[in-house]
Amino acid sequence: MLLNRESSGERWRKRRDGKEKVTGELQYLTDMTAEGMLYGRVLRSIHPHARILSLDVSAAEAYEGVIAVITHHDVPGLNRFGIATPDQPALCEDTVRYIGDAIAAVAATSLEIAEHALSLIRVEYEVLETITDTDRALEESAPRLHPQGNVLHRTQVKRGSTDTALANCAHVVHQVYRTPRQMHAYMETEGGLFVPEEDGRLTVYAPTQHGYKDRMQIARILGWEEERIRVISSPIGGSFGGKDELNVQPYGSLLALKSGRPIKMHNSRQESVRAGLKRHPMKIEMKTGIDEDGHLVAHYVRIVADTGAYATLGAPVLNFATEHSMGPYRIEHVDVEGVSVYTNNGLSGEFRGFGGNQAIFAMEGQMDRLAELIEMDPWEFRMLNRRQQNDPGPLEQRILQTNGLEQVMQALTQSKLWQRKLHPSQEYEQDRSVEIMSGMSEQESAFQPPWIKRGIGAALAMHGAGLGYGIDDPAGGRLALNEQGKIEVFFSYEEFGQGLIATLEIMLIDLFQCEPDDLSIVIGDTDRVPHSGSSTASRSTTMAWMALQRLKTPFLQSILTIASEITGVPSEQLTTGKAGIWLLSDDLIVVDESEPVITYLEIATHMSVAGKSNELIFDTEFAYPTTPDAVVGGHYLYTYAAVAAEVEVNTLTGHVKLLDNYHTVAAGPVINPMGFLGQIEGGSVMALGFTLTEDAVMDEGHYLTKNMDTYLIPTIKDMHTSLEVEAIEDLPEGDTFGPRGIGEIGSVALAPAITAAIRDAVGVWVPHLPVARELLIQPIETWQAERVSPR
Repeated sequence: MLLNRESSGERWRKRRDGKEKVTGELQYLTDMTAEGMLYGRVLRSIHPHARILSLDVSAAEAYEGVIAVITHHDVPGLNRFGIATPDQPALCEDTVRYIGDAIAAVAATSLEIAEHALSLIRVEYEVLETITDTDRALEESAPRLHPQGNVLHRTQVKRGSTDTALANCAHVVHQVYRTPRQMHAYMETEGGLFVPEEDGRLTVYAPTQHGYKDRMQIARILGWEEERIRVISSPIGGSFGGKDELNVQPYGSLLALKSGRPIKMHNSRQESVRAGLKRHPMKIEMKTGIDEDGHLVAHYVRIVADTGAYATLGAPVLNFATEHSMGPYRIEHVDVEGVSVYTNNGLSGEFRGFGGNQAIFAMEGQMDRLAELIEMDPWEFRMLNRRQQNDPGPLEQRILQTNGLEQVMQALTQSKLWQRKLHPSQEYEQDRSVEIMSGMSEQESAFQPPWIKRGIGAALAMHGAGLGYGIDDPAGGRLALNEQGKIEVFFSYEEFGQGLIATLEIMLIDLFQCEPDDLSIVIGDTDRVPHSGSSTASRSTTMAWMALQRLKTPFLQSILTIASEITGVPSEQLTTGKAGIWLLSDDLIVVDESEPVITYLEIATHMSVAGKSNELIFDTEFAYPTTPDAVVGGHYLYTYAAVAAEVEVNTLTGHVKLLDNYHTVAAGPVINPMGFLGQIEGGSVMALGFTLTEDAVMDEGHYLTKNMDTYLIPTIKDMHTSLEVEAIEDLPEGDTFGPRGIGEIGSVALAPAITAAIRDAVGVWVPHLPVARELLIQPIETWQAERVSPR
């Protein structure tokens, strides 16, 4: 189904949080203030690698208006954080490993005083060798950045005899790919409000993707029981993985405890760049061989990921990249090794796609190069080598079988964009219409300068969801009728722009045929919601759907029984609907009455008076489904996508413009069409930046790209004028997992589709991202030979 307003019917709904967001009225957590609050600021290292010889905060402590100064001596618990590997100091003791490292923090009565107080802190350093290159970091002679050395994590997948098989292949493609240090570039930079409560508890208002994990880590730093801390974590002005780890929470919490007053912290954009997470830059070497008939035979992969100074989620990211470096293809002989390496560069961490973007760019590049080598259509080549429906997953693990891969491949073949590539002469008029849509006049569009070249390319993705085998991945939820007569759901998921609230609303309306006004949705508050896991790994939609399927029956049975007891109408003749319980006719159709037989509020009041409100509260707990095979990080549920892109390359300037874009995604039933479309649109724009412009450039451990004026994310002027999204909604009969999440898959396959289109347009292979313009500029002799003057 092509997703748009017309095809979506009544499901094309306005988001209940939409108006506040588009008008700017919504208060994010970093917008909050509190009476008597102080302003917190952090002193960060000026060197990417140095030993701290001395630290003197006395002048800052004595400065008027400064209420509290903290160093590592003020950390009562574990002076480390990190969801998976807690190796990052809250406040450094003796060594700094990157320029975002925190050494001290200040709380003062104004932001200006806090800023000045930082300048009064004296730190004496011994500068150490800066390790910015992963190859250097892996040398025996390199300084050890951590006690265990400079290797965070290694991965390995081996089957068959790859060396022998490659030696006997008819054709082999050997290529090294490199990907950039992409920045999340969210609207709301890291921050929050930290309030010490009169009862000895601490309330943390801070954007995060996982309030419970934040609570656990803050408690560990403070040496407290987790229950003393309340984390309120929604709404968030964007995250994309960048706020899954702690950022300012340690300093805000410690300053609040020391000062006894609320602390407001909010990173400037420059501080966000300096201390925040980025996408892992990766170097991926691949040697891939085929036989005479074009069948894949052997695949050799070496992945080197720069994880920066601390682990964050670098190990799981490498696991994911390793799993996805083989693509949705069957290859008998495989030899994959990965290593995640500590350096003194900025922090790398979780980012939409979670390592899949880098691996899929490389693997799909191999597919295009091999197809061209044997003069086969690249899509036919993929068809020839795709995994079959009953094949195991990339790690030979059992997976939930669907026909999604075959379906997205067929859908792309039939798309207008791919048909234009297959039959260019027949599609010329359609081609021109695209140009006209982009703002050009018809007369302008009729003229195509010879230095403007066009091409079309495509790519394929098989993307795992959930955290994978061997990683704690809890899920669950709560459903209740509250005292205000609202059907209320509780999840620990977060709303960071992806449309979670709208999706939950549609699910509930589907289940109970009620209206939005009958609903209350509670998320992101550890004092109110059960631990249903995080908003990450494209998991929330699936987990919320599965939780509600479990909760629906007991809730309905109870509320209809209670309604029956109150009204005297048999429960079999009742159903939920707008504002309350309605009467069914003999053929189970709601009787056309103007009012329900009893309202939700009347039921809630009745239960409250009777002291039985708890009888309409239901909980469920379960875990994200995983493969039964003991393959750490291996996934069980996958979504599939095929992407086509048409680009225009200006060979005078090297500028690439994405003109047209087609995504087809096999992710099961579409719950929220606007949200689905928005996720694919947003993901593709993020992938556009990953491909063409974005790179947080560093030099000797210092960012050269320090702000948004030099870090080039796509703007509305760079947007493609045409994007078509086709949803494959089929699932196998009896599938109990429902709709799959699509938060990431829109971002993972566009890069190889664009680079394939560039090859189609100008004949240049692009092995490194972002695409270097100089690669695409053709020498002036080209135009002279064609008797064309670009002037």
